[in-house]
Amino acid sequence: QLQLVESGGGLVQPGGSLRLSCAASGFTLDYYAIVWFRQAPGKEREGVSCTSSSGRTTNYADSVKGRFTISRDNAKNTVYLQMNSLKPEDTAVYYCAAIIATMCDPSLYEAATFASWGQGTQVTVSS
Repeated sequence: QLQLVESGGGLVQPGGSLRLSCAASGFTLDYYAIVWFRQAPGKEREGVSCTSSSGRTTNYADSVKGRFTISRDNAKNTVYLQMNSLKPEDTAVYYCAAIIATMCDPSLYEAATFASWGQGTQVTVSS
């Protein structure tokens, strides 16, 4: 069974950091571009960051650029999202999604591109 499992969320104060993990089981991530999404209450799911299958190309939504870093360890079949300088507006459930692609096309930032989702991990930024 192909599955992505997100973990690493929690409650953190503004300005704090968290590292999220996206672990794949049942398949290898080597040929997949990975996108992190987030969904805040009452809002649409939005793409946050993407890494190409090789990891050599990464990009970010303007709202997180300079604060978040996406990385991958294909040997561990895991993708990470390091989140620094967190703000209350970063509060959301974070999801990862995978698609067979070498590059991060802008269409990958559309939630409708992906058919299946994990359970997500809650990130709450609050004092």
